[in-house]
Amino acid sequence: MALKERLFLYDTTLRDGAQTNGVDFTQADKVKVMSMLDKLGVDYVEGGYPGANPSDTELFSQRHDLRARLSAFGMTKRPGRSASNDPGVAALLEAQADTVCFVAKSSAWQVKVALGAEPEDNLEGIRDSVKAAIAAGREAMVDCEHFFDGYKEDRDYALSCVKAAYDAGARWVVLCDTNGGTLPHEVEEIVADVARVVPGDHLGIHAHNDTEQAVANSLAAVRAGARQIQGTLNGLGERCGNANLCSIIPTLLLKQDYAARFDIGVSKSALTELSTLSRTLDEMLNRAPNRHAPYVGESAFATKAGIHASAILKDPSTYEHVPPEAVGNARKLLVSDQAGKSNVLAELERFGIAVEKDDPRLARLLEEVKQREAQGYSYEAADASFALLARRALGSVPDFFHVERFSVNVERRYNARGEQVSVAEAVVKVEVDGDVFISAAEGNGPVNALDVALRKDLGKYQPLIVGMRLTDYRVRVLNGGTEAVTRVLIESTDENGERWGTVGVSTNVIDASFEALIDAITWKLLQAGAAA
Repeated sequence: MALKERLFLYDTTLRDGAQTNGVDFTQADKVKVMSMLDKLGVDYVEGGYPGANPSDTELFSQRHDLRARLSAFGMTKRPGRSASNDPGVAALLEAQADTVCFVAKSSAWQVKVALGAEPEDNLEGIRDSVKAAIAAGREAMVDCEHFFDGYKEDRDYALSCVKAAYDAGARWVVLCDTNGGTLPHEVEEIVADVARVVPGDHLGIHAHNDTEQAVANSLAAVRAGARQIQGTLNGLGERCGNANLCSIIPTLLLKQDYAARFDIGVSKSALTELSTLSRTLDEMLNRAPNRHAPYVGESAFATKAGIHASAILKDPSTYEHVPPEAVGNARKLLVSDQAGKSNVLAELERFGIAVEKDDPRLARLLEEVKQREAQGYSYEAADASFALLARRALGSVPDFFHVERFSVNVERRYNARGEQVSVAEAVVKVEVDGDVFISAAEGNGPVNALDVALRKDLGKYQPLIVGMRLTDYRVRVLNGGTEAVTRVLIESTDENGERWGTVGVSTNVIDASFEALIDAITWKLLQAGAAA
C-alpha cells in the first residue's frame, strides 16, 4: 500500500475569525480556544497579531504549552526600511511563537494602490522578512494576499512573490483568495500551475467564503497539490467568513477520496468531539449555533418526512452520507405535521420511552401532535416539549410545582440621571409540595423578568435548576396583526452543557413564553431525577 501524504491544518480562528462582526475574544477565551484546537489535533494555531492590539501582544508575551505550533501573524517589512529596523517585524520576532506568518501583497496592482510601493520593493520585503524570521530561529511562512486576483491580472508577478518567499526559505507559501471570488475550477488550475514553480508540500490555501465555496476551493487546492489548509472553526471570518474547518476536517477523514490519500493530525476519536467543540465555541461567543451547519449542526442528521424516517430506521445510509456519531452528532427524526409513526417511535426511543409500535396510544399521540401543530406548535426545535407531551400521553409527568399566579409589569420612566428607561418586573406565586413561594425579579424585558422570577425560588427543587439558563429565545407571529397567534421557542442549557428546546403558543406572547418556560424547567427536573 502506498504511503499517505501528510496534510497540515492551520487554524486562524483567533486572528481572522476574530474579524467576524460581533465576535470578541477575551484573553481567557483565547487560551481556551487554543487548548481546544490543540486537543483536536490541528497543526498550527494562529494566536493573533502581536503589536496590533494589547490583547494579542499579551497573548504572545508568554509561552503556551501546546503540541501545535503557535503562529504569530503580521506584515512584512515596510518599503524603505530594513527588516531589523521595522517595529512590526520586531514585534513578530519578539513574540513567544514557533512560527511567524507574514502577510504580503502578491498583486502588482494592490502593491501600487494599497502600499504605494514599487513591485520590486514588495519582493524585497518578502525576502528580507522571511530571512529575518529564520535568523531568529522561527519557522517562516508567507500568506500571499490577493494571490488569485493578482495571478489573473499579472501571472508573472504573482508567481514571483511566491518564488521570492520560497527561495528565501519560507516553510509555507499560502495562496490567499482574499476577496473570496475565485471558483473551484480556477483554484485547481492556478494551484496546479503554481506547483510547477514551488513544490506542493510547501503550498497552502487560505480561502474566503464570499461565494459559499471556501470549503470547495480548499479541497480543490489540495487536489492540485497544496498540502496546508487554513481555515476557522464554524467558518468565522470577516464578511462571509473563511473556509470552515468543521466541514473540511470530517471530509478529509470520512470521504474515501481524501482519507485514502492523506493523513491529518486529527484522529477519528478526536473527530467525535467536533460537534461539541463547535457548539462550545458558539456558547463562548454568545452566538446561536447554526442548526443547518454541515456535519455539526443540529439539523445535519435530522429528518422530517415520515417516509424518510421509515427508510432511515431500516438503513441509516439511505439518507445519511456519514454516521452522525463519527462527528459527535446525533440522528433526529423530527416530529411534525409531516411525521409518520416511524418519526414518533424514533423520538420516543431517543428519549428512553418504551412503547410497542402497535400501541393504540401511539396513533392518538401522533394525531395530537398534528392537531397541535395546526394550532401553531412546532416540535422540530422543541424536543423537550414533545417528550413531555409524549410522556403525558403514554404515562405521566410528575407535578413538581404549580404556578398559582404571575404578573408582569412594564413601566417607562425617568431614572435619577433624567434618562428615559423601561423597567420590567415580574412576580410569581408558586406552590411546591404544600409550601408557597412568592418571588419578584426585574429583567431586561417582561420575558426575562418572568424567567428570573420563576427560577428564583422553587423550594426543594432549587438546587437542581441553579445551573440552568435560557440561551435562545425566538418569537414568530403566525397570522399577522397585534391579536395574532404567537409561537415562542426557547432553548435552554445547563451546567453539563446539555441543551433542550421548548415551545409555547398563545395569542399573548407572555403566556406563550410562560408555557415554554414551564416546560423547560419541568424537563430539567425530570432529567435531574427529581421526585414529586
